[in-house]
Amino acid sequence: MNFHSLSVGLGWMAVILGVFATYAQLGRVSRFGVGGVSLATWVLFVYMGSFWITYGVVARSWEVIFGSLLVLPMQLALLFRLRPWRHLRVVAQAFSFFFVTCVVPTMLWGWLGGVYGTGVAMTMNRGPQLLELLREPDASGVSAGSWAVGAIGAVLWVVYYVGDHLWAALVSTAFAGVANAAIAVLAVWRHRQARQNLIRDTVFVA
Repeated sequence: MNFHSLSVGLGWMAVILGVFATYAQLGRVSRFGVGGVSLATWVLFVYMGSFWITYGVVARSWEVIFGSLLVLPMQLALLFRLRPWRHLRVVAQAFSFFFVTCVVPTMLWGWLGGVYGTGVAMTMNRGPQLLELLREPDASGVSAGSWAVGAIGAVLWVVYYVGDHLWAALVSTAFAGVANAAIAVLAVWRHRQARQNLIRDTVFVA
């Protein structure tokens, strides 16, 4: 097996992990509610998913296409639970950010510029989720496992992009993977705090 074949296999593994990670986050929200989940982050996921699907068509990469296409219904289901129609300003701001960082660079410098711009967007769109975890003690809706799996998937995507010589996408995904790992760590911290508080309150009541 040559490196290209290996990278293709890892690309499909990354697709599967992406589906699993999104399903885990949707499941967490279904069980525990949306506490700590950032609307802006998930709106941007949907916007950027449309970009990656289009880029996958241009790059003739079924892995990139299905990597976003398969998770899109679950992302929309999660967004529905976040009730974006009550926060239209956030939705509009997210679209403006997506347009400036993804659409405009593509129009000016082609797909290479668009992918680098999307890399900036992919990293920065984790920002609202990071801030939410730092600001709000309630992170009951955030799945640490989902974000950790997302970080692992990012590593697989990086290897895939090396095999296909898609360097701009590699850089974009690498930075997003680091942000995924940071969110996973913060979510674990918040969940641990919540368990400690629950134990303390239980002991106090007893």
